Amino acid sequence: MPAAPTRRPICLALQGGGAHGAFQWGVLDRLLEDDRLDIRAVSGVSAGAMNGAALVSGLASGDGRAALDKLWREVNQSGGRNVFGDSAIWNAARTPDWIKDNPFWRAGETLAMSMSPYEFNPLNHNPLKRVLQASVDFGAVQASDIRLFVAATAVRQAKARIFQTNEINADVLMASACLPHLFQAVEIDGEPYWDGGYLTNPPLWPLTGDDTPDDVLLITLNPMMRDETPKTAGDIVDRLNEIVFNAPLVAELRAIALAGELIEHGQLKGGGAGPYRHVRLHAIEADGWLSDLSLRSKFNTEWSFINDLKARGRAAADDWLNACLNSVGRQSSVDLQARFG
Repeated sequence: MPAAPTRRPICLALQGGGAHGAFQWGVLDRLLEDDRLDIRAVSGVSAGAMNGAALVSGLASGDGRAALDKLWREVNQSGGRNVFGDSAIWNAARTPDWIKDNPFWRAGETLAMSMSPYEFNPLNHNPLKRVLQASVDFGAVQASDIRLFVAATAVRQAKARIFQTNEINADVLMASACLPHLFQAVEIDGEPYWDGGYLTNPPLWPLTGDDTPDDVLLITLNPMMRDETPKTAGDIVDRLNEIVFNAPLVAELRAIALAGELIEHGQLKGGGAGPYRHVRLHAIEADGWLSDLSLRSKFNTEWSFINDLKARGRAAADDWLNACLNSVGRQSSVDLQARFG
């Protein structure tokens, strides 16, 4: 009987993006099914943090795939208000484009956005907490050998806080996913937090430490590239959202590319013990797979839509496994210098 193939150590970096996180579910489901990667560390923001916590929780009990399935079924069945924001936003998404681009429709949307969650949700109801408590074993997460890093934005200090494995609970994940125009800030130890994606999406630097593998697989939810200039009001808002939530990622990738170049030219000490080392980067990107979707669909938690995104994620993971798996442990499959240097 042939010996089982050696599993390749890797870190996962999971970008945030609301209900589009179901695409990541599909990617992770296929990678776990394939079972040739040994996941040692995970970083995430918003939906990426939720996927990461469910993954780590499930791996602790021996079934990461079941844990992710449970999470997304809970998201779908949350009922009432959507866990990613008011369901009225998704209902509006079903309105035909010719109506949504009407200036009177836009004026109504602007008026609705002028209200604060402290006004329209004074009791601070957040259905995400129940979903997380029902689908993630936080005790197992905190005791896990798999490192988990979750980012949230400290509102008063305007900086990212990275919560680590033994700190992860439902409040931390809610903070990481808190869009301030939809939910009240989540307070942790007296500090209010908003969505971590404003400052790091996802956090990469925690995955470059000495105690994590050199290979990082980035799974994005916001397309980087668009072929055309957006011209309608809706398309402009959609593209602006993608740019805003990709900007922190581009900045970190540029920094990693620069560090790698300095190490290569002997201008920065790298390798072995120390704060700097080469990172082998790999990516399963949203481009092509999610490019047909709008900002509003990030609030769509209908099961048919979630399953469609899962199927797309599995297909994207299949393509990556066939094209890039053999690079893990050897070399980057993304040319950082060409794209971000």
